[in-house]
Amino acid sequence: MTKNDIDSILSTMLESAANVSDLNLTVGKPPQVEAAGQLMPVEFEDQSLKSLTPFQTEVFALHLINSDRRLLENLTRQGSCDLSYALPGKARFRVNVFSQRGTYSIVLRKLETRIPTLADLRVPKVLGMIAEEKNGLVLVTGATGSGKSSTLAAVLNLINEQKAVHVLTLEDPVEYMHPHKKSTFNQREMGVDFDTFASGLRAALRQAPKVILVGEMRDRETVEIGLSAAETGHLVLATLHTIDAGQTINRIIGMFDKDEEVLLRHRLSDTVRWIVSQRLLPKVGGGRVAAIEILKTNLRVKDTVTNGESEGKTYYEIIDSGDNYGMQTFDKSIINLYKAGLINEETALAYSTRKAIVGRGLDMVKSSKGEKTTDIEGLSIDKDYAKKAKK
Repeated sequence: MTKNDIDSILSTMLESAANVSDLNLTVGKPPQVEAAGQLMPVEFEDQSLKSLTPFQTEVFALHLINSDRRLLENLTRQGSCDLSYALPGKARFRVNVFSQRGTYSIVLRKLETRIPTLADLRVPKVLGMIAEEKNGLVLVTGATGSGKSSTLAAVLNLINEQKAVHVLTLEDPVEYMHPHKKSTFNQREMGVDFDTFASGLRAALRQAPKVILVGEMRDRETVEIGLSAAETGHLVLATLHTIDAGQTINRIIGMFDKDEEVLLRHRLSDTVRWIVSQRLLPKVGGGRVAAIEILKTNLRVKDTVTNGESEGKTYYEIIDSGDNYGMQTFDKSIINLYKAGLINEETALAYSTRKAIVGRGLDMVKSSKGEKTTDIEGLSIDKDYAKKAKK
């Protein structure tokens, strides 16, 4: 296959359905796309694409890697590599090539060309306040593909529109291309402009940024430098693969030695400004919608980060009672999505943190709409029992 053949196949896959988010090339299956969270095959006239062979996926992989020695070494030694790829005039992709059972598989995540707004993402307006922060650490967390990069892009776009500052991003790969507005943007891609997040972040401190985006805090060294940057007047935005605020704090603490915990807790309590966690839920009518947990620092949060959780002082309870600070739990977010008709009851309960709380919330929503809150019918008072009780 030539470069034109491969680009033609990728183009056909991209145009095969509405809202395609991922392209999937796996041995033994036809080329597949993921649209609205569902994986589906793409039909080609070429019968050789009915079931991809190991040779075909290897040709795809080598074409995408394009003789890059670092990527080839990562793929050989570590079993996978990350890169970016562009179909001129059509789309850019974040690509992961990985080995499985002696063959190569490829997943291409389509990158949006238009920078979304917070309104586009249907996330709470309070997240716009992140753009007003002068320094500190802001963490956006969630599983892969939960929309972390999109949320951060929307926040950076707000900064770009409001502040004349130098913004430096360290990404793997660069996803959204930010134009220069009020801010000056320098976007660096791992493997092309720097080799690790830690080295890129260390160099960033000599490049005079006010705002630093770190694509992912993967290790202790990156966290250490990120904390130092936040302590010295930078606003540091970063992502972690954690499911909520409590796990995020614990994950960071777990990267360090036990004898460093007390000092680390004090540093985190002084630097953390926001922890925003995301989950993508199936939307009624197709597509997906984000459920958001928001923790914003206050005195109770600082105390809990410093001393750890205790009875009555868990992160869940602090967030649940922090409405006045713009905080919300996943469960409140899910109830609001159900109230807005964006998700159904089954989805709401499946993705909840505390099912009893969400169940009561759903019943209140249904009751306010005059809907039944139970399937139990035909209940009546036993009159004979009632008479005996009175006696």
